[in-house]
Amino acid sequence: MTPEHEIYALKYAGPLTSSGALLLWLREWETTEIRYYYFWCILGGEQPIVVDCGVSPEVAKQKNLPGYVVPSDVLKRIGIDAAEIKHVILTHLHWDHASGVELFPNATFYVQQKEFDFWLSDPLAKRPPFARFPDENSNMYLTGLKGTDRLFLVDGDTEIRPGITLLSAPGHSPWLQAVAVNTAKGTAIIGSDSASSFRSYKEDWPSCIMIDLAASLKTYDKLRSKVSSLDLVFPGHDRRMLEYFPKVAEDITKLV
Repeated sequence: MTPEHEIYALKYAGPLTSSGALLLWLREWETTEIRYYYFWCILGGEQPIVVDCGVSPEVAKQKNLPGYVVPSDVLKRIGIDAAEIKHVILTHLHWDHASGVELFPNATFYVQQKEFDFWLSDPLAKRPPFARFPDENSNMYLTGLKGTDRLFLVDGDTEIRPGITLLSAPGHSPWLQAVAVNTAKGTAIIGSDSASSFRSYKEDWPSCIMIDLAASLKTYDKLRSKVSSLDLVFPGHDRRMLEYFPKVAEDITKLV
């Protein structure tokens, strides 16, 4: 029988403010929106699974991130030791989702092969519009794991544990992956930066940071077809994940 899981959102930085046009592509320039930086934890299987790993202290200092807490310290608030985590899913290799890899010294990291190849091998990734997104140190760390059992390069949609399936979801980045999770409410999806806010899925309008607008819209179709209800697809930076869901510890909410 497929286990039912719970999903928790862990805020590690924020609030940050920006024009609403950052969250909704070329719309609402005149508004001001608040966003937070998160990673996620899935409980209910044999072991906890972490989705994304936040930002290292060094990168947080470089970026001058307000409200920053080391992600491993956030995990401690729900009794989880980052050093004991065996599985970390990296939805994509932007700095705010992947630069904390060294905080999980015993984890296997799951990354889409095409995402890995773009950021670590494609010359385009070095050009100015792209070069601001990855973190060189975390990419070097992941490169050092290639060929070991601590790096699992994924080819498309893949079930990695009973009730946990990785879904290719390109658009925001070359080959972002979302995470479909079997829960008591049906299939929930950690969409990460497929969308920055819940509104993107409901209004069919991506955020401004994307590599491929057409791919983003196709990803929305895919995720909406697989999730049990639209309120169970969770975006990357929406303040509502922190403010509208049951709080279980400081800066941690239970999404489902």
